[in-house]
Amino acid sequence: MKNVATQSTSRHWSQRLLGVERRNWRPALLFVLPAFVLLLSITIYPLVRTLALSFVTLELSVSPVERFNGLGNFTKALTADPRFGNAMLNTAILAVIGVTIQVVLGMALALMASEMGRTRAVWVTLFMIPIMIAPVVSGFQFRVIFNDTFGPLNYLIREVSNGTIRPPPWTASTSTSLLTIMITDIWQWTPFMLLLLLAGLDSLSQEVIEAARVDGANYWQQLIRIKIPILLPILIIGILIRMMDTFKTFDLVVLLTEGGPGSSSETVAYYTYVNGFKFFSMGYTAALAFIQLVVIVVVSRGFLSLQQRQRGDLR
Repeated sequence: MKNVATQSTSRHWSQRLLGVERRNWRPALLFVLPAFVLLLSITIYPLVRTLALSFVTLELSVSPVERFNGLGNFTKALTADPRFGNAMLNTAILAVIGVTIQVVLGMALALMASEMGRTRAVWVTLFMIPIMIAPVVSGFQFRVIFNDTFGPLNYLIREVSNGTIRPPPWTASTSTSLLTIMITDIWQWTPFMLLLLLAGLDSLSQEVIEAARVDGANYWQQLIRIKIPILLPILIIGILIRMMDTFKTFDLVVLLTEGGPGSSSETVAYYTYVNGFKFFSMGYTAALAFIQLVVIVVVSRGFLSLQQRQRGDLR
């Protein structure tokens, strides 16, 4: 009898809940509908429309008529456009070399900050200043620094060398233009890696570090065999975020070099902008955008898989 009563009670409450759900689904739908429409209008539709454009030829400078092109835009980008290949190479250099330097410097600064005492908060706040500055502002200030005529960098080089060293035109030389973008990016985003790794270091169990110290492990052995392996999942996420940001590098290129001289410092984001808003080749621009999307998704998936394996190893 008790089981029958329990089943009857549970059936009664389930019916009441279902009745409430039936009565309230329409107001709930009305509450969700604006967000869904907004998401559809600013995210899903542009994505689908861009994908459709990537399969057509649309040259707005010539004609507004779309002509189906199949995979022609993708074939052109991957096999017949050396300028796109150069832009991808420049972006890869910024992503690999630039982010690696940021990781190394960020780790060094985080290790220094973790050993500081009362002055730690002051130093970390000072280190955070570059990341608080808008990329447009940092790009403009480094444009002044790298100016070959009145910039302070070339002035210091001439003064220190007593005129024996002729400093290069940093933003106007094919050999240094991409370097100026990389230096600016490193200066601005190294504090991000510092903050991420410092939080990871603070979360480490001091008991593990003390046990290693008691067993005779020196500072470098503790760093290489304990700290870095434990920090690796956090480090992978930081590298992934910075690499994705590197693929969006646009403002620094515009402010420092405008992709020049020639196309020596063009990134893939800037080259996509040039095709879309200077040449008005909308179909080809859409194809370039989707190639970037595929590359970012593949790279992101690889990093996330690596992080999952690393977490499994730590467990």
